[in-house]
Amino acid sequence: MKKYTFTEKKDTRSGFGAGMHVLGQQNPNVVALCADLVGSLKLEPFIKENPERFIQCGISEANMIGLSAGLTIGGKIPFATTFANFATGRVYDQIRQSVAYSNKNVKICASHAGLTLGEDGATHQILEDLGMMKMLPGMTVINPCDFNQTKAATIAIAEYEGPVYLRFGRPVIPVFTDPDQKFEIGKAWMVNEGTDVSIFATGHMVWEAIQAGEMLEAEGINAEIINIHTIKPLDEEAILKSVEKTGCVVTAEEHNRIGGLGDSVAQVLVKHKLAPQEYVAVNDSFGESGTPAQLLEKYGLTAKHIVEAAKRAIARK
Repeated sequence: MKKYTFTEKKDTRSGFGAGMHVLGQQNPNVVALCADLVGSLKLEPFIKENPERFIQCGISEANMIGLSAGLTIGGKIPFATTFANFATGRVYDQIRQSVAYSNKNVKICASHAGLTLGEDGATHQILEDLGMMKMLPGMTVINPCDFNQTKAATIAIAEYEGPVYLRFGRPVIPVFTDPDQKFEIGKAWMVNEGTDVSIFATGHMVWEAIQAGEMLEAEGINAEIINIHTIKPLDEEAILKSVEKTGCVVTAEEHNRIGGLGDSVAQVLVKHKLAPQEYVAVNDSFGESGTPAQLLEKYGLTAKHIVEAAKRAIARK
């Protein structure tokens, strides 16, 4: 098993900010919009260098989506930014009608997703956003795993034609992917090859899956770990190729178990290759206030929980 190490921890939202800084220098059509959360979205470097390409919408998320849709008509590439809860749940109608239905080239970039927003509690911790966004026809849904991958994804979606939902978060986590990586939308990343169980992870859970793989290896279990950073379009070929080898599956996500990555993988298995599957996800509940570490432990989203799920999946083969 390949060993992954890190020398620093950073938040994925800072990866987004770094990607926007690059786009500000490279692509004159990129415009940033924000709903009164510039600091939280790490947009300061972009704004400092490109003040004429920034629109502060205030606490008016629906208006921000409408402005973004309009900007695309003039050839601009709008990046609409706010917390994930406000970027999806608060403005779902505007996204559906003005962006998805019209197939507008709007990039909806959402920070503070999942439980690891932490102390702000359930009202801000959206756990339904991946499901909501993947159900919209034509919407691409991306959930990168660390600072470097988020930066690369941010740059990549500017070149992609069509609506995109890009999800990232607040907590500092290990930076373990290549800083010079090329991000391929819709192409899963093989983290570690294995033969006993397939672990498909997304977002912050990729690092937990890597730790789980090492724990399983110590017990003689060879786990295949794949980073599903693009929830839609889903890399079905990578999923099926892996399951052909291992015969069982664990999905790991910082999201409600209903409607997220796990359900997308289950649909692939039902259609093409039946196999036992275990979910590591929030079990159909809201979150609560707490530190990220406390919440991940309470809601069963740690490496230990992935190990337990892998053993259950293997036992069902």
